[in-house]
Amino acid sequence: MPPATNTAPKQSAAPERSLTQRLHALERANEIRTRRAQLKRDLKGGRVSIHALLLDPPAYVETAKAFDMLLAVPKYGRVKVNKILAQCRISPSKTIGGLSERQRAELVSLLRR
Repeated sequence: MPPATNTAPKQSAAPERSLTQRLHALERANEIRTRRAQLKRDLKGGRVSIHALLLDPPAYVETAKAFDMLLAVPKYGRVKVNKILAQCRISPSKTIGGLSERQRAELVSLLRR
């Protein structure tokens, strides 16, 4: 019987990106970060409702963590946000765009109390 070989399986590398593609991706990422930071300030200042944000999120918020957006709301700290997410059966690492309709509705109804 021949000895077993310990060769690692071949991994496919990410496709090479041109300089212009990388710069465009960096520009887009910076714009998203800036818009999210402004949104968090607006949430904290009460200029934007978390309910409206959860029910109809803008495209730049879809990949943001629900936990992080809830933390930006006044009077919601880590403990309260974790309790709310656990009660709605939502993982703290879940993104806004990844929430199901049931999760959105349950979260909004809990936050309106």
